[in-house]
Amino acid sequence: MTTFAFDLDGTITKVETLPLLAKELGLADEMQLLTDLTLNGRISFEKSFRLRYFILRNIPLKKIQEIMSGVELDEAITEFIRGHKENCAIVTGNLDCWIAPIIAKLDCKSFSSSSELDEKNIPVLKEILDKGAAIRELKKISGKVVAIGESFNDVPMFEAADISVAYGGVHEPVSAAIALSDYFVSDGNALCKLLKTL
Repeated sequence: MTTFAFDLDGTITKVETLPLLAKELGLADEMQLLTDLTLNGRISFEKSFRLRYFILRNIPLKKIQEIMSGVELDEAITEFIRGHKENCAIVTGNLDCWIAPIIAKLDCKSFSSSSELDEKNIPVLKEILDKGAAIRELKKISGKVVAIGESFNDVPMFEAADISVAYGGVHEPVSAAIALSDYFVSDGNALCKLLKTL
């Protein structure tokens, strides 16, 4: 069995979701800068996500999930995942309770950073996902794992996967991801055609 492991932000989603959330605080530009530095590997994902989490954590969870439920998804990739949900997984550093509406739409296995809610219904960050560890977990139950992503924090996923696809549908993939990839595509339809052959 082949499992397809998809990054979420900028791969399945047509936008980076954290800058979208930061608009609620009037900090979209600052969050975009921090996100760009992270995608390019200038700041480690773990340090960056902790900082971005502390900026966004006080937005009411209901409001975050409302915004996330309206995030545009790549139509072809979404259709592929729904049609092969037993063979697909989302592997994202984003927070589980924040992305819950998107995961519900995709209806497949997911790995994400974990949280628990405190007495005020505010998410408390418990653990930031190690994408490489998620791929190794998938390999225990799958004959082959194909990883799809584009940013520096996808590098551990690419290193652990059997096949890696650098996907440039929203962002140009970073050079480190391209160097590790077996394929490079920049369109959702082309990506899905490729995945059907693997």
